[in-house]
Amino acid sequence: MFIKLAAPCLLAAMIGPASAAETVPDAIAASGESIVLSVHAEGAQVYECKAGTDGKLTWAFREPIATLFAEGKTVGRHYAGPNWEHADGSAVAAKVAGNAPGATPADIPWLKLEVTAHRGSGALTPVTTVQRINTHGGKLEGACGKAGEFRSAPYSAEYVFLKKG
Repeated sequence: MFIKLAAPCLLAAMIGPASAAETVPDAIAASGESIVLSVHAEGAQVYECKAGTDGKLTWAFREPIATLFAEGKTVGRHYAGPNWEHADGSAVAAKVAGNAPGATPADIPWLKLEVTAHRGSGALTPVTTVQRINTHGGKLEGACGKAGEFRSAPYSAEYVFLKKG
């Protein structure tokens, strides 16, 4: 079952005050859009050890891997692309359109993503924008020892799916 919300105040009550419309940073705001659904994600941000622009090895973001939950039940998954796939077969891919810092230096940024592609038919069909908010963890920094090595950093976030109008 999906959480379909008609008012931002209901969303705020479900996932916390930081998601209320007035507290979302301007950089990721989606003016004139309404909420289709909101899910909680638990997973990992996957990094690969690569040479940076300075030639030194560093952790470079590769992809997310997360399970999406609503009302305590698995309702989908999030993976490289970035893509979000709902259990009903609908899916969206998106590109980053804005970001804001997470609450702590260990938290990945909050994002606004513009949907670039739709697949299937279902809950995600009308979605035009995805917001990643209330992030916890997910950052992996510092030098790494061997090119091609992978490491993951656990994270959680809320994904808010929006549509125009």
